[in-house]
Amino acid sequence: MTSSPKALPDAPAPPGEGLDQFGRMRAWVDVDSGAIAANARALRRSLAATTALMAVVKADGYGHGAVAVARAALEGGATSLGVATLAEAVELRQAGVEAPVLVLGNLSQVEELRHCLRWRLMPTLSSMREALLCQNLASASGRSMAVQLKLDTGMARLGADWQEGPRLVAAMGDLDAVDLVGIYSHLACADAPPEADDGLTTTQQRRFDAVLSSLAEQGLAGGCRHLANSAATLRCRSLHYDLVRVGLALYGQAPAEHLSGCLELRPALQLRARVTLLREVAAGVGVSYGHRFVTSRPSRIAVVGIGYADGVPRLLSNQLEVLFAGRRLPQVGAITMDQLMLDATDCPELEMGSVVTLLGREANEEISPADWSARCGTIPWEILCGFKHRLPRLPAESPTD
Repeated sequence: MTSSPKALPDAPAPPGEGLDQFGRMRAWVDVDSGAIAANARALRRSLAATTALMAVVKADGYGHGAVAVARAALEGGATSLGVATLAEAVELRQAGVEAPVLVLGNLSQVEELRHCLRWRLMPTLSSMREALLCQNLASASGRSMAVQLKLDTGMARLGADWQEGPRLVAAMGDLDAVDLVGIYSHLACADAPPEADDGLTTTQQRRFDAVLSSLAEQGLAGGCRHLANSAATLRCRSLHYDLVRVGLALYGQAPAEHLSGCLELRPALQLRARVTLLREVAAGVGVSYGHRFVTSRPSRIAVVGIGYADGVPRLLSNQLEVLFAGRRLPQVGAITMDQLMLDATDCPELEMGSVVTLLGREANEEISPADWSARCGTIPWEILCGFKHRLPRLPAESPTD
């Protein structure tokens, strides 16, 4: 007799839940769920009627809060969700999200796959070994298990070798308790300008198409076919197939500068913090650790309650700007774990308790994750995923579409 699967621990409350009474006292993230829904609608309108939209909500919804993002994306027309880990998927189910969920990471342990069966999640398979584990678990339970097969067409990460695709699909078709509902791959250079990816995207697509053609010739069904991430979704409709997996664009951010005008997308996140202290200092005073900034005049220094422990990269020290009342104020000195300092000498309106915007828009000024990533030598994805859980995610008012 097969024992019932152990329940995973209850998912923690979403960041910010229960913090309304003091969530905006120090630093927080405003999340505009209306923007998420609007972006999903814009993306959906850009697709053929036969192409579905999967909202990728891994990494806590790219730092926006996975459950709230999932609900908004589904409201906007997404029909399924993608996550990286089992725990991320279970969090959605425990929050009452019933849409199909694909676990994009590789699950290789029996207990992981058992929980996929229990919570009605689709695991990604990269080999026949996992398919046989799913077969044994599903057969013992008396019900089938939906899975998706990933092929490596040029990423050298997860997935079976693309040339093995037809053989694996045929073998999985012989498993009576496994339901192969999708076959997919992932593009390595879709965000590069066409002239800069050395033809890799074309090569990957050709390999994927070769597998699909072989399946058709053999009369094998691989289920839903998908290849496109955000960049490929914006880049070319020929990359769309039956479904597109959209992450960054869902949050209102372009995956590359040359793709920024393809769709009208609304950034969904604003990072804000309060001024906790104002200091008057003389000229020649060193500010913060290492005195990497020294005042050149009598200065008014504002201390803001946010730092690198919240996800503001220390690499931005002396490069960061914030917005206040539609104007830019420079950050000075080394960014510390819990605080950063601004030069507010030319902004007498800034007071104790004033709220500054580190990411977002005020009036005609905007600071984006791409602005930060360019200065840090990284990518917007890393910036958004870096905001820690001690920053509450709180709902922002959204303009009507």
